[in-house]
Amino acid sequence: MDINFLRHQTPGCKSKIHFNNAGASLPPQQVVETITEHLTLEATTGGYEAADLKKNEIAGFYHTAAKLLNCKASNIAFTSSATNSFARALSCIPFNPGDSLLLANEDYISNQLAFLSLQKRFGIKIVRAASLPKGGVDVDDMRRLMDLHKPKLVSLTHVPSNTGLIQPVEAVGELCAERDIYYLVDGCQSAGQLPTDVQQIKCDFFTATLRKFLRGPRGAGFLYVSNKVIERKLEPLFIDLRGAEWIKADEYAPRMDALRFEDWELPYPLVMGSKAAIDLAVSLGLNEIQKRNTTLCNLIKTGLAALPHITLLDKGTRQSSIITIKFNNNLKGTDVLNTLRAKNINTSIGYRNFALIDFDAKQVDWALRISPHYYNTEEEVTILLNAITKLVA
Repeated sequence: MDINFLRHQTPGCKSKIHFNNAGASLPPQQVVETITEHLTLEATTGGYEAADLKKNEIAGFYHTAAKLLNCKASNIAFTSSATNSFARALSCIPFNPGDSLLLANEDYISNQLAFLSLQKRFGIKIVRAASLPKGGVDVDDMRRLMDLHKPKLVSLTHVPSNTGLIQPVEAVGELCAERDIYYLVDGCQSAGQLPTDVQQIKCDFFTATLRKFLRGPRGAGFLYVSNKVIERKLEPLFIDLRGAEWIKADEYAPRMDALRFEDWELPYPLVMGSKAAIDLAVSLGLNEIQKRNTTLCNLIKTGLAALPHITLLDKGTRQSSIITIKFNNNLKGTDVLNTLRAKNINTSIGYRNFALIDFDAKQVDWALRISPHYYNTEEEVTILLNAITKLVA
């Protein structure tokens, strides 16, 4: 990678040291320009008319997202976020009262809340697999619980937001495929920083956002839907004219592709910007991105390990570009965040209620999350470590 060129393409690098890529990355100039160009076209031509003029480029979004995940364009739906994708996927599972749903302790807070809501409203049973002492879900326990409870759905967050571990989504996918269990993978943090092949994962749904490691716009996400789901005509709870055809007064027919999960009204400037963001990630290569991010993370972790009053919290045999640390002094999370921001260093704070089970096990109320991405530099790592050194001195 030509890091200098990539930083030159990123306006935010001129004024910020951005280690909050697990929150929202700095978008490159080509994404910004693509969005503003289409918005300008809508302003001068009309929204419907602009979409008609750019229909081929808009269709290109589905092809480039499919290339990222190793699937077909017909398996991709555009949504407003990973959470929105997750809710649409979850709403199509044919749960009956008493059905089980199997997940991991580390799954994302919004997913956990959605499961609790389903449990309260429809009487499903939530089953959580054990976590390994070294970190991550216990796949053997997942297997045991699948055979014991025969869940209607298995859900797993590929890279939890509150910790750096990478969950064994492929191993769990094998178990689900063998038992014909629907499998929902939250790829919110993995898309754009790790190679993500839905054929290897063997998932029925994969949810993603653009604003994080893909460096796209906020308010944009996408959903992968397997051929099995499409062919079995599973559909979101609230389907609109984008996803179905009204054929009789009291009857409709769902589309036979992933657009069944879309809304008719789409923010086309964001669709275009999303395509530009994914094109960049694909052109750089996800293996190269992961390699670069691993180098940056190792530098940061080595520096942090040498500091007093700091505990690295992340577990797992495989780790991502998310680093969480505990301050073993009386500093408050907001004080740490604001002190770093005053030095133009962006990070983020995770609180106990964001990851209740994981943080209780680690006995922490809050943690600083540092999430580098390939366009960060070794010099920026040194500045970050110096700033944290002053906080714990």
